Amino acid sequence: MTDAYERMMRANQSNWDARTPVHLASRFYGIDGVDGEPDPSRWFAPWEWDDLGDLAGRDVLHLQCHLGTDTIAFAQREARTVGLDFSAASVAAATGIAARAGLDVTYVRANVYDAVEALGGRRFDVVYTGKGALCYLPDLDRWASVVAELLRPGGRLYVVEFHPLLNALGPKPAPGEGPELLLRNDYLGGSGHVHRDATHTYTDGPPVEGATDSYEWMHGLDEVVNALTGAGLSIRRLRESPELPWPRWPHMAPTSSGWWQLPEPRIPLLYGLLASR
Repeated sequence: MTDAYERMMRANQSNWDARTPVHLASRFYGIDGVDGEPDPSRWFAPWEWDDLGDLAGRDVLHLQCHLGTDTIAFAQREARTVGLDFSAASVAAATGIAARAGLDVTYVRANVYDAVEALGGRRFDVVYTGKGALCYLPDLDRWASVVAELLRPGGRLYVVEFHPLLNALGPKPAPGEGPELLLRNDYLGGSGHVHRDATHTYTDGPPVEGATDSYEWMHGLDEVVNALTGAGLSIRRLRESPELPWPRWPHMAPTSSGWWQLPEPRIPLLYGLLASR
């Protein structure tokens, strides 16, 4: 990884350290402050559990787990669960959340690219990641190689990510514009990083104090698939879903699943990709 990438990822690490108290104080994650307990079920579509199958007694690793509000769902399903994140503040918060919920989850602080060494060579039956994780990784080929090393033979990777089309659409109209959704960003990856300097995150929490700079990289579906197959993994299933677990745009309507979707015509907002070693 280049010096420039390392500098940008260090900036992201500082930014997520600064985001952690903001997210703990927000209603978005359902924690209600340091003493609350989140409901992890709200972050999973039913088809995710269909694809993952029975996890009882399995070794499951959640990469880029942040507060662990969805990591604990694997422990609730009796998996031996590990969460990994590069933010020390996030790992500390996640450890406390799991403890208050009475769940046995091990959290490890490490950059995802260093996960093999940080986990002592441990192998897993399932590696799970997504919902806003891959955009913080500049090199997907290296990421896929790390995932392949983390999986046992026959092990599975499950990526549930925001669709590249969602990332290409602007989150809100510019001043003077109507409610129409417009393409504002690249759908395809490979055009370099996107720099953001924001005092507010995607949650309803208070302003971020301190490190407000962050960097993201767009990744098309072809880049994800080619990185995984290049690392020797086999693609088993690909889903595209029109639903999100929160209403990104005001005119989204609730669905029977408790999630949200846009009025017709439907477009993909989330995808699920199952691969195996």
